[in-house]
Amino acid sequence: MMEPIETLLFDFGGTLDADGVAWKERFHTLYRAEGLGIAADAFAPIFFAADDPLVGSLSSTAGLSETVTALATNLEAELTRRGAGTEDTGAVNEQNRGQRVASRFLFEASAAFTRNRPILEALKARYRLGIVSNFYGNLEAVCRSAAIAPLFGVMVDSQCVGAEKPDPAIFHVALETLRATPETTVFVGDSLRRDREGARRMGMRFIWIAPQNVQTAETRASAEPPIHATVTRLPDLMKILR
Repeated sequence: MMEPIETLLFDFGGTLDADGVAWKERFHTLYRAEGLGIAADAFAPIFFAADDPLVGSLSSTAGLSETVTALATNLEAELTRRGAGTEDTGAVNEQNRGQRVASRFLFEASAAFTRNRPILEALKARYRLGIVSNFYGNLEAVCRSAAIAPLFGVMVDSQCVGAEKPDPAIFHVALETLRATPETTVFVGDSLRRDREGARRMGMRFIWIAPQNVQTAETRASAEPPIHATVTRLPDLMKILR
């Protein structure tokens, strides 16, 4: 018999600010909408080359807007450095492209927070809540800027604690702070490699949030242990956590 659920831990990017779609995929979609003809596998190394330098270099007080703008700025610099896709967009369209991409990203994230905040408030009335995220060192400031920080008893940032998911060490920080146990905790995240694997190593249950087409493809290809539950939108948690 499973222990009653007392604690919910959440990933941040892709889980609380979107419907199970990570930042890399969302930026790729936005750049494609800007006319950048680049495949997902070619965009990935460009994204990581822009993303990695932000880890530990952003101010701990930088909010979501500053973080997304810094990432978009790095992406523009990296795209220019590699000459990636400029022939598809043209010089005129490239002007202020990074600003447009950042603005659209923030608009969509804001809509997700607005929709998800009442759900998190309802969950807070029933469970201990926390966030465990592989982030830049400014997770708390980002959560404050998104007006969700008061809902969480702990916000664990990989850069601040020196451990990344799926390393159990990062989860231990959250559980110890909340005085929770793995057996009574569920982790909610969008990544099988980081989130589900981290939950598995800790002995926690895992709820996967991802678009239906991703769930279907990934589940067919995966030989990992089964997932406790799947959802396509954070509000669907209310149907599972009764």
